[in-house]
Amino acid sequence: MEPLLISIVLAAAGMGVIALGLSRNRRPSLAVGEYLRDLDGPQAGHDAYDEQLAEPFFVRVVRPVSAGIADRVKRLLPRHYLETVHHKLLLGGLTASVRAEDFVVAQVAVTGLLTVGSIAFVLLGQPSVKVGVLLLILAPLVGILLPPAWLTRKVRERHDAILRDLPDTLDLLAISVEAGVGFEGALSIVCQHFDSPLATEFARTLREMELGLPRKEAFTNLKRRTEVPELSNLVLALLQADALGIPVARVLKTQATEMRNKRRQWAREKAGKLPVKMLFPLVVFVFPSILVVVLGPAAGSIMQALR
Repeated sequence: MEPLLISIVLAAAGMGVIALGLSRNRRPSLAVGEYLRDLDGPQAGHDAYDEQLAEPFFVRVVRPVSAGIADRVKRLLPRHYLETVHHKLLLGGLTASVRAEDFVVAQVAVTGLLTVGSIAFVLLGQPSVKVGVLLLILAPLVGILLPPAWLTRKVRERHDAILRDLPDTLDLLAISVEAGVGFEGALSIVCQHFDSPLATEFARTLREMELGLPRKEAFTNLKRRTEVPELSNLVLALLQADALGIPVARVLKTQATEMRNKRRQWAREKAGKLPVKMLFPLVVFVFPSILVVVLGPAAGSIMQALR
C-alpha cells in the first residue's frame, strides 16, 4: 500500500503546483509605450537570464513539462479538440494565463488524480461492491467533465458581464463623441472609467488600432474574441457608419437606447424565471419545516384519534 499512497501524494502535489501556476500566471495588460519598448528588445541592465527568473514559476518549470505531455496527449484527443478549447479560453478571456495545451494537461491530471483516489478508497476503505463500482465509474467522469463545465461557466459569466455593461459604455461613448472627442479618444475615456471585461476588450482594440491595425480588422478581432450578438451588431453598425459616412454619435446613441431596452427585457426574463427556480428549494427545504411547525403540536392528538 505504501507505493500507492506515495503516488497519491505526488499526484496531489502536482495538481497543487499546476493550480498555483494557473492562478498566478495572469499578466497585466501593458500600455502601448511599454509594449513598444518590449518589442525593441531587453532593457539596459537586464539579460535573458534575469528575464527568465522574472517570469512566474508555472512558465519556467511546469509549462515546458506540460508542453511535452500535451504532445503525447494530443494524439489521443478527438480532432480539433485543442482548437475548441482555445476558442472557449478566448471567449472566457483566459488566453493570457492559460493555453489550450495547459488546460488539457490539467484536465488529464484531474482525471488521473480522481481515478487514483477512487482506486485507493476502494482498496483501503473496502466499501460495498455497488459503492465501489459507482465510485470507479463516476470519478473519471467527474474529472473529464468538471474542467469543461468550469470553462463554460467562465464564458457565460463573461458574456453576461459584457451584456450588462454595454448600455452604460455606449452612453459614455455617445456623450464623449457628441462633446467633440474622436472615436479613439472616446474609447480611451471608456477604458479609464470602466473596469470590466468589455473595457478590457475595448482597450485591446484601441491598442491594436494605435499599433497600426485598421479599424475594420481591429473591430473584427473584437467580435471574434467576444461573440456577444449585441456587441457584434454594434460592431457592424460602426463599420457601416464608417463606410457610409454616417455620424458615429448618432449610431452610438441609437445603439445605446436599443441596448437599454434589451437589458430591461433581459432583466424581466431573469425575474420571470425566478419562481420556477425557487420551486425546488421551497418544496425540499421550506415546506417540510412549515409542516413540522404546523402539524407537530397536533401530531399526538392525530395519532390517538387514528388509534
